[in-house]
Amino acid sequence: MCQDARKLIQEGGWTRDLLDRDYDARATVGEGFSDEMKAYLSHSDAARAGFQAHEDVVYDPVSGQKLDIFKPDEPGGPFPVFVFIHGGYWRALSKRESAMMAGTLAKAGYATVAIDYALAPDTRLTEILRQVRQSLAFLWNEGKAFNLDAGKIHVGGSSAGAHLAAMTLTTDWQSRFQVPSDLVKSVLLLSGLYELAPIAASFAQDWLALSAADVADLSPLRHLPARSGPVLVAWAEGDAPGFKRQSLGFHEAWKTAGLPGRALEIENCNHFNILLELSRDDSRLTNALVHMMQTA
Repeated sequence: MCQDARKLIQEGGWTRDLLDRDYDARATVGEGFSDEMKAYLSHSDAARAGFQAHEDVVYDPVSGQKLDIFKPDEPGGPFPVFVFIHGGYWRALSKRESAMMAGTLAKAGYATVAIDYALAPDTRLTEILRQVRQSLAFLWNEGKAFNLDAGKIHVGGSSAGAHLAAMTLTTDWQSRFQVPSDLVKSVLLLSGLYELAPIAASFAQDWLALSAADVADLSPLRHLPARSGPVLVAWAEGDAPGFKRQSLGFHEAWKTAGLPGRALEIENCNHFNILLELSRDDSRLTNALVHMMQTA
């Protein structure tokens, strides 16, 4: 394990006051938080208006969780897929605010799938992760019915969603869900959380209630695969310090393990509006994502 990864684990011994400050994403935008959430919704609604979407498709009969599918408005297919996992510290937001990239990616020939998952504190993180993995298994098994190319599934997530996206890279789940070990072809990680030791010592523990076993089992930093498709680790210039350390630490661990990928800091963005960069055809983040998916 590289030095940056060890440092993140050691953060679990920091004081709660310090961790609460360093992992408070909302504090970086202050009163602008509500405006950021309104922008998520307006951009997603604008993207939805341009599609004949398959909405509220149940992907998990156990929990009843659903997903939305947005495909390019053009003949042909099956279309490669970008699956987006929303953030919200595992306790907020939904697929409703998570379609802002659908129009942009459709122009590049990609379908977008936005998923819901049950939220904390009513749902344990282990169950949230099971649901996310089940959404990918559903697309593998049923994607053809929606004109999707199940052999070209790419995953992305923001904040807590990036944690869940990173956990799709581990190699301990595919056989249980009866999907190929290389199901996920590439992953976009935006301003995420990859080592849970400091999270379990912060305010987020109030709704996550993580055990020591949870921290060990659910920290993607501790479960890097032997092989993987490319991973793009990105964060905002205006991110809170903890999120920056997590992104840099995960990228360094990924690189040290000899796995393919790159890191990218997005200037003039904060923890929230970095995601809106994916609604712009000409943004640096959009270009990097499309290039990664095309070459994976």
